[in-house]
Amino acid sequence: MPGDVALGYAGDQLKTLLGSCVSVILTDPRRTVGVMCHIVHAGHPNAANQHNTAFGSVAMAEMTRRLFAIGFAPRSCQAYVVGGGNMFPQLVTHHHVGLNNIDWVMGYLEHHKITVLKEDLGGTGYRKLVWTVGAGEPLVETVFSG
Repeated sequence: MPGDVALGYAGDQLKTLLGSCVSVILTDPRRTVGVMCHIVHAGHPNAANQHNTAFGSVAMAEMTRRLFAIGFAPRSCQAYVVGGGNMFPQLVTHHHVGLNNIDWVMGYLEHHKITVLKEDLGGTGYRKLVWTVGAGEPLVETVFSG
C-alpha cells in the first residue's frame, strides 16, 4: 500500500501499484532478502509526519533499519526503482510530482552509493510491480492512463 515498507526473504512475494509514487527495492547481491518501499512524497516530512513512511527520507531510513536488523548494510545492497509516472499529462507537461519523486530517489541512491540494477521510471502509466525475492528480476506491468 502507499507508504508501506515490507521486508521479505527468498520466495516471499512483494507487490504494489504505482502512479506518481516511486518504489525502491533493496536486495543483497545473492537475492536472499529484499526490502521494498512505496514512496508517496519526495524528501522530508514536517514535524507531524516525522514517522510517516510515505515520505522518502522516512521510508529509506526504515528500510535501512530493517536491513541492519538482519545483518545487511544498505551500501552492500543493489536497487530496483520503479514508478514516478505523470498521472495528469494533459494538465502538467513539465516537472510533475512523479518526476520530483524520481529525482529525489535517484539522488538519494547516488548519494548513498547504492547501485541501481534496473529502473522503470516516468511515462504516463500506472505500474503493477511484483517481485518474488530471489534470482529473477521484478516484474513490471504498465497500464497506460487516459
